[in-house]
Amino acid sequence: MRYLLSCVALYAAVPLLAAEPPKGFTPLFNGKNLDGWHGWAIHAKGGAPADLAKLSPEDRAKKIAEWTADAKKHWSVSGDELVNDGNGAYLTTDKDYGDIELLVEYKTVAKADSGIYLRDTPQVQIWDTTKEGGKWNLSADKGSGGLFNNSKGAAGQLPLVHADKAFGEWNSFRIVQVGERTTVYLNGKLVVDNARMENFWDRKAPLPKAGKILLQTHGGEIRWRNVFVREIPATEANEILRKRDSKGFDSSFNGKTLDGWAGAVDNYEVVDGAIVCKKGKGGNLITKAEYADFTARLEYKLPAGGNNGLAIRTPNGNAHVATDAMCELQILDDTHPMYAKLDPRQYNLSAYGMVPAHRGFLRPVGEWNFAEVTVKGPTIVVELNGTRVLDADLSKVTEFKDKTPHVGKDRTSGHFGFAGHDDPVAFRKIEIRKIEK
Repeated sequence: MRYLLSCVALYAAVPLLAAEPPKGFTPLFNGKNLDGWHGWAIHAKGGAPADLAKLSPEDRAKKIAEWTADAKKHWSVSGDELVNDGNGAYLTTDKDYGDIELLVEYKTVAKADSGIYLRDTPQVQIWDTTKEGGKWNLSADKGSGGLFNNSKGAAGQLPLVHADKAFGEWNSFRIVQVGERTTVYLNGKLVVDNARMENFWDRKAPLPKAGKILLQTHGGEIRWRNVFVREIPATEANEILRKRDSKGFDSSFNGKTLDGWAGAVDNYEVVDGAIVCKKGKGGNLITKAEYADFTARLEYKLPAGGNNGLAIRTPNGNAHVATDAMCELQILDDTHPMYAKLDPRQYNLSAYGMVPAHRGFLRPVGEWNFAEVTVKGPTIVVELNGTRVLDADLSKVTEFKDKTPHVGKDRTSGHFGFAGHDDPVAFRKIEIRKIEK
């Protein structure tokens, strides 16, 4: 959070009419024309992301050309401002974006509402927050900047404070998104604090790993300027995720030795501040301490085709973690062709043999991934690089891979650790916080 606040201070020092983007940022609007943008009638029939993906490349290009032609009727450039008359297709970046910091200013009029879509998904909301605007029944009185399309009552769905300026004044957004974790500042005030942005198109699926930024049009003129984006590298993204809720965690690894660990200690080594399974070796390396309910955080890096696992509530270092522990959370380079035909319950961060995790959120081989695992009673929730990939109640599992019973799945306590499988998978910055009942 200190990082986020320091960035707010830096942004506050940027003049509102800055001709150049802040250091590290790229302008999305060139101040001259709509280059780099196209139209998308995303809520029209056949316009949803899934519908668009089903089209052939030729039909998709034709559809986008139609939407872009419509957008040009309603979007124009006035000086250094993008102007929309309240109608037409939404203006959409040609490029996809994942983890980003987005700066944008807007000015709107009475009765209008709008928003900013991230990764093809609605939305950071913009309201006419006055009673005369007629949207208080939709909580417009609470202010702009909330993740309006999150489930009612979910974190971030309504802004923390009302931070809108009066009509005729420019408002400024600063949005930081890492995985699903989204933080929004409106006019320098925190309105969304590291909330998960839900997937509007499929509530059961995570937010896409990447997608386009859309500027919405809805019912009245809106002007945009100083639209700048910075893509957040993996190392910085991991630190943002680590700092979002750092209280109560104890380090389980000193970065130098395997003190505090037991089991197959001879098959692991410490290399550059990380625990690494020796190539060709394996076995379970587990904490000497036992845990009941807890949250564990760590970073891990996979070699090509790498395979390991997180031992959750395992009874000892000799156990067959996948079946004797509460579960083994698979750690796997599931992008490798050799794993193309696995059971879905074997892929990365699945509760091995029991519940499949959502795929597609691993960073490229050789980059550090950030994982957070929360275990409460029979439930286990896993975030990978800021995206929830597993949310399971193991007490409800009745079907198992290969029909092999998982005798330990109902364990209420045990050790945490790693279940090595011959590959030099690396783990670092391992922290665990006990959850007191």
